[in-house]
Amino acid sequence: MAWYDKYMTIYGKPFSEVPASVVNETRERLAQLQSDEPLASIVVIAYNEEKHLQACLWALSEIKCRYPVEIIGVDNDSKDRTAEIYEKSGIPFYTEYQHSCGYARRCGLEHAKGRFYFDVDSDTLYPPLYYEVMIEQLLKEGVACVSATWSYFPDQEHSKLALRLFEMARDLFLWIQHFKRPELSVRGLVFAYNADYGRKEPYRVDIIRGEDGSMALALKKYGRIVFVRDRRCKAVTGYGTIGNHSLWQSFVEHARIQLKGIGRIFHKTDHYEDSEDNLVKR
Repeated sequence: MAWYDKYMTIYGKPFSEVPASVVNETRERLAQLQSDEPLASIVVIAYNEEKHLQACLWALSEIKCRYPVEIIGVDNDSKDRTAEIYEKSGIPFYTEYQHSCGYARRCGLEHAKGRFYFDVDSDTLYPPLYYEVMIEQLLKEGVACVSATWSYFPDQEHSKLALRLFEMARDLFLWIQHFKRPELSVRGLVFAYNADYGRKEPYRVDIIRGEDGSMALALKKYGRIVFVRDRRCKAVTGYGTIGNHSLWQSFVEHARIQLKGIGRIFHKTDHYEDSEDNLVKR
């Protein structure tokens, strides 16, 4: 039985189908987690994520972390019941009316009180020890930011075996890539960094995807980018970033983009390109 199986009982369902007991228990646990002096700010951004947000918050409410944290939300001007879910969760949340992940991330950073800033995507579920393990890496001397690996939910179109093979190939590519160009292997759904450093660097808001890789590139001047290869940190997510492509098509395109400029991977450059999808201008 996977650690996320119980959250999948409501993942993808409209909020009207979520049991009141889940909403109430999640609210109670989130309240117990909130610290007035957090070491880390866990920032959940959402845009029209009514069918996923409650499951994400349910998983967050059950984290095991010995470090004080705060959990806050950013509603990117959603048109569904996203704001209502935030309200009923009891966590502080803010509305960002300019649309893009960059604007939403920036809004969260402006309100975060923690020394460290954790990106959280509302269509993603995080295992109980994710934050504790990631914080321990961030506390090491000379570390500016950390990133982890992630999985996809198995479903009728993606078997566990097929996903395992795909992830092995993808993770090997990202591991090789990170030696010279670690920012190209960063993904926003599993990314955390020193908030003070982050506030010195502007978030990219002119693109739909790639704002976190761009931030990672900017943070390199302050310290190392560490990749956490620990299964306790492996988040699990849906297929939203894949679009109409299959996983393997997405990977091949990803590899093509990077291998086309393989010289950039093995020599220093200041250019950043999103390594899973081309950057999309707003």
